[in-house]
Amino acid sequence: MTFKRISTGVAGLDEILSGGLITQQAYLIRGQPGSGKTTLGFHFLNAGVSQGEICLFISFSESETRLRRNAKLIGVNIDKVEFLDFSPTEDFFTEDQSYDIFSPAEVEKAPITQKIIDVIEQIKPQRVFLDAITQFRFLASDSFQFRKQIQSFLRFIIAREITLLLTSEGSNRNPDDDLQFMSDGVIELEITPERRNIRVAKFRGSGFFGGYHELQLTSSGMIIFPSLVPETHQREFKLEVISSGIPEVDELLHGGIERGTTTIISGPSGVGKSTFGMQFMKEAAGRGERSVLYAFEEGVDTIIARCEAVNLPAHVMIDRGTLSIVKIEPLDYTPNQFVHLVRTEVEENNAKIVMIDSTSGYKLSMQGEDLVRQLHSLCQYLKNMGITVILVNETHIVAGGEFKVTEVGLSYLADNLIFLRYLELDGELRKAIGVLKKRVSNFEHTLREFKITKYGIKVGEPLTKLRGILSGIPRWIDKQ
Repeated sequence: MTFKRISTGVAGLDEILSGGLITQQAYLIRGQPGSGKTTLGFHFLNAGVSQGEICLFISFSESETRLRRNAKLIGVNIDKVEFLDFSPTEDFFTEDQSYDIFSPAEVEKAPITQKIIDVIEQIKPQRVFLDAITQFRFLASDSFQFRKQIQSFLRFIIAREITLLLTSEGSNRNPDDDLQFMSDGVIELEITPERRNIRVAKFRGSGFFGGYHELQLTSSGMIIFPSLVPETHQREFKLEVISSGIPEVDELLHGGIERGTTTIISGPSGVGKSTFGMQFMKEAAGRGERSVLYAFEEGVDTIIARCEAVNLPAHVMIDRGTLSIVKIEPLDYTPNQFVHLVRTEVEENNAKIVMIDSTSGYKLSMQGEDLVRQLHSLCQYLKNMGITVILVNETHIVAGGEFKVTEVGLSYLADNLIFLRYLELDGELRKAIGVLKKRVSNFEHTLREFKITKYGIKVGEPLTKLRGILSGIPRWIDKQ
């Protein structure tokens, strides 16, 4: 038996639900006040209207006028949505009136019940959003009567091939376990001091991605950033060698680095890590491929100026669409938000090389989460999609002392591990490049001198007559 799916109106939630909601089922949206339940309802109804469906909003909390205004404020169009407004009017206060909903004595004859029945039979909606089902509980004589009424209501809705979203403000004081049991799906919205989250607790008839996912309420409505599950993303690609465009570097790497691998370029500040990474992007641009650099430390103008000064035509690459440089302020992005940026470049803009500069800046956006775990997940996703990943990792030892290739234990992520090193030779500060690891092929086990000039990167012959290079204070073996 096949099931039809419909969009929730929020792309990230559709992904979490493995494609969207299954039609003709009832879903409970739980959350404290201000968590975004009504906003999700706006998106759900708007998605239906955009598909030509008839949609109905049943409100027991806010007036139709106020709800339409709130939707318009976040740019969600619900002008074509039908409304049943059962919220109290000002007469309720000024004239001390009361109104009954689902009278326990005669449920079938209650005026509100009959009005719901009449409207649904008349307009025949495909989607209904009810905000909030909690109001029914306060008007039922006991919990048994409440459950009976809700079960009857849900059967009436589903029998008419309607997909229903209903909200609840369940709490320890007023639990809604019975509603969770009766619903086909349960979506929980949560507010913490650090962020907003969304979690699918139940979804009959389908798999879904569990755990907490990040949620934002913005001036454009709800945005959800699903946690990345790398194994669910795959793309066929050819495992081919990517040249650096520098013959000596290609000799060092036995041809270059392979597509769909992760390369860590490690070294102290100012040694040329970012410039070296950009060299691979320059060659990719020559093949008509797009690359993206996420800069956690330097500004875009600074990077462009530095590239132009060493014969890397960043401006031309950007103008032709083969390069994008994105400045990332670490404290403004959470890990899932950053993943969303990367996925957009890969899945929509077809980027082939992704460089993160640097892992130290990326660490600042972790907000207490595990850096290695987050980078592992991101790199595995990129590799599954055939993307060449370049991670710039800064070490703090300039010369001498203990040689450390990475500062945060990231070396196991690397398929290729390239390091740049300062040398002190005859009183002059120079640089060397070497390879410590290459999973796919062999590599040259010597170091070479590395220079950055106004004509580009220059790499010399193997430094076979030097000893003590990794210490930073080498000596020539033919000199006494």
